[in-house]
Amino acid sequence: MLRAILFDWGDTLMEFRFDEELMDSAFRAGLDALGRGELAPADEIRTRLREQFEPLFWVPGTLEEIEYPGLVRESFAHFGLDVSDEELGRFLEAEHEAWAPARVLGATTHAMLEALRSRGLGLGLVSNAFDPGWLLHRDLEQMGIADRIDFAVFSSEVGKRKPHPAIFERALGALGVAPDESIFVGDRLFEDVRGAGELGMTTVQALWFRADENPEGAEPDHEAFTQMDVLNIADRLLGAGC
Repeated sequence: MLRAILFDWGDTLMEFRFDEELMDSAFRAGLDALGRGELAPADEIRTRLREQFEPLFWVPGTLEEIEYPGLVRESFAHFGLDVSDEELGRFLEAEHEAWAPARVLGATTHAMLEALRSRGLGLGLVSNAFDPGWLLHRDLEQMGIADRIDFAVFSSEVGKRKPHPAIFERALGALGVAPDESIFVGDRLFEDVRGAGELGMTTVQALWFRADENPEGAEPDHEAFTQMDVLNIADRLLGAGC
């Protein structure tokens, strides 16, 4: 019996529009939020930080989530600047907020979630994201997602990235459902489809923002070309008593 549907966040419920210039302006917004006058040149600090986190973030198959706040602190320390916890929080908040234009909610995301909830299904979100959880959960509140789902967890809170089972299990446990009672909807064949499928969840590849073709991934049980296709898949499974 289908009891819950879990979703990925980026490129599933919202489109993430990466932009190199935005990355630079976001970093500078973080520096401005520090209000320090004795900083090393911004380009040098930014280069140091990227050298630290990008190799860890982009390595395919990496399951350990990076500790981004610690890498930011280390990059400042490299230039002799000791930042307090309060200053680090200001930097992270300003940098994250500057990325807001890149996070574009799907036009039918709210309608889809409300329709699924009206069917009595539990709803969750499981996402790989290295920003602190307090910023990511605030995004969900500001974008109207938090009120429409029952639970959300990010890899920065667990320390493990999808496809590691721990992050899926955190959400399944919070919703009180077994893997075979749930669907996972995500765009990535490796992280989402393979990770959820290996746990025994029914998998749906989200194709409305992008079409992932990772050869290391798995074949999804279903494909959804629009968010409303997810409703049709859920209805079929509910009608079949699955």
